[in-house]
Amino acid sequence: MDAPHRTQAQERIDLAAAYRLVAHFGLDDSIFTHISARAPADEGDHAFLINPFGLRFDEVTAENLVTVALDGTILRDTYGAGINQAGFTIHSAVHAGRPDVDCVAHTHTVAGVAVATMKDGILPLNQWSLQFHNRVATHAYEGLALDLAERERLVADLGEHTAMILKNHGLLTCGASVGEAFTTMYNMERACRAQVAILSSGAEIEPVAGQIAEHTARQIEKGRARRRDSGADPEWAAYLRLALKHYPDLAG
Repeated sequence: MDAPHRTQAQERIDLAAAYRLVAHFGLDDSIFTHISARAPADEGDHAFLINPFGLRFDEVTAENLVTVALDGTILRDTYGAGINQAGFTIHSAVHAGRPDVDCVAHTHTVAGVAVATMKDGILPLNQWSLQFHNRVATHAYEGLALDLAERERLVADLGEHTAMILKNHGLLTCGASVGEAFTTMYNMERACRAQVAILSSGAEIEPVAGQIAEHTARQIEKGRARRRDSGADPEWAAYLRLALKHYPDLAG
């Protein structure tokens, strides 16, 4: 099922808010990493929105987001700097291969990169991490994501998952909305931070048993499905209010 197109104004505002929130919570990495969203139909078929190259996440606005086609053609670029090639490789791959996905988020945080370097990935250590129990794809490191041929392998590794560890690189999440992709990423980041803290403590660890871990993961999935069916996402609405309160210029 294809992700629904939203209005031009709201899709751009939601995506700009996600950029500001990533910066607000310290998940950004200079001018690198990206969040993308499927472009509204009036901006181009099979196109997506992504940040202009060279801007920090706290400089992204609804207006300066770039519209790019899946073949790399720039359809709209009010800032005029184009986009990052590595971002295009990763995000075009998911948008082309997963029509159910509206938004893709990718980060390089200290905790995320640390867990991406651990052989076993995210461990079932707490309630944050259980959302990802047996539900995280992995993609082997192939160097900087500049080779378009990597796209096929990345999408094949992602499969139907909404979260993926890019080994030795970082984290990737996707969702049927900007809010879903953002909250999944924020929860994945917290799971990674907690895991690094736990493993660094030297304390004896008590992981969650497999049966309870699976039960909890299914509970979380059912909650997400209910929000999708209702069309209301109170958690994203709260985050959006936070972004607009602190960064009202994002809507410009």
